[in-house]
Amino acid sequence: MKPSLLEFPEEFTTERLLIRSPLPGDGKAVHAAIEASLNELKPWMPWAHMNQTEQDVEANIRESIAKFITREDLRLHILDKETGEFIGSSGLHRIDWAVPKFEIGYWIDTRYTGRGYITEATEAITNYAFQELKAKRVEIRCDSKNSRSRAIPERLGFTLEGILKNNSMGINSEELRDTCIFAKII
Repeated sequence: MKPSLLEFPEEFTTERLLIRSPLPGDGKAVHAAIEASLNELKPWMPWAHMNQTEQDVEANIRESIAKFITREDLRLHILDKETGEFIGSSGLHRIDWAVPKFEIGYWIDTRYTGRGYITEATEAITNYAFQELKAKRVEIRCDSKNSRSRAIPERLGFTLEGILKNNSMGINSEELRDTCIFAKII
């Protein structure tokens, strides 16, 4: 079956969170979260260095909606289940439907850090990948120096399969960086 024909829920919940596909109009809240979090995002996220307007973010969200429909990339927004406030973004990326395997990425609005939201969301997204999408492998890749990002897969029992040495250039630097590869498999 073609991936674009696969049917699966576009939203699910945890104890505290609503995790759903992006919707038109999300740009305002996502832009505000990015602006509030730039200092924490810049060391790790290349896109945090672009001067994005609210309209740029909305356009990017609409592109992600199209990719969700075609199943090329599954961006997911993390919201407070009670208030509907945007907390962060995650999703299943670098998809190989033949296996199937996925890579989870995530970032959080700085105003919500330290509350376990990303751990809760990542655990739910991992379960979603295995249960709804029949994943055989789920990966999390992160810079070896990003201790907060590394803590998520470690906390959730992912296996550190390896560290790719001198795998990428640091953001805005000439420094070579290492990439950790964590995975869960069935």
